[in-house]
Amino acid sequence: MSFDMSQFDNLDLNNIGQWPRIAKTMLAVVLVAFVSYFVYYLLVSDKIVELDRIVAEESKLKTDYQAKYYVAANLELFREQMEEAEEMFSKQIKRLPESHETPGLLDDITYVGTTSRLDFLKLNWQAEIQKEFYLELPIEVIVNGAYHDFGEFVSKISGLPRIVTLHDFVIVGDLSGGENSLTLKLQAKTYKYREAK
Repeated sequence: MSFDMSQFDNLDLNNIGQWPRIAKTMLAVVLVAFVSYFVYYLLVSDKIVELDRIVAEESKLKTDYQAKYYVAANLELFREQMEEAEEMFSKQIKRLPESHETPGLLDDITYVGTTSRLDFLKLNWQAEIQKEFYLELPIEVIVNGAYHDFGEFVSKISGLPRIVTLHDFVIVGDLSGGENSLTLKLQAKTYKYREAK
């Protein structure tokens, strides 16, 4: 079957009803495609973008819901953990020296050192260092003694009722002396809690 192109030669736009069937069909297909494209562009494309946004938001909401559900389901456990943490925090705060107790801390360190057979060369407070939630109170310590006595001293410091940490250890020996001619230099630090303002 051959296709006759001559039927497209004299098409009159004012008289579409007289066009051959194939020409009408082709015109209808073109119009349907054209109208479909504009309907899609004007009505549907924005809705697809909005749908994608809503699907992403739904996914985020599901994740948020799962996290909140987990918290709600374990709320009693979280409360117990929070109370336990607050109790531990308050116990640790009580172990920090109060302002009136800091001079007594030097006495405690001196007592611990002398009972460990050490001779104090220096025991001085240094300038306070302010941190975000606490004050750091450094103490310079220099003592003479035997190596094992240093270990006993450090062990007894850790047993004090107030929190004291030891830093920057340096042991210097005098070759002319005996085992008691070692010098220990360190920095002890204690801390004071700063109330939130």
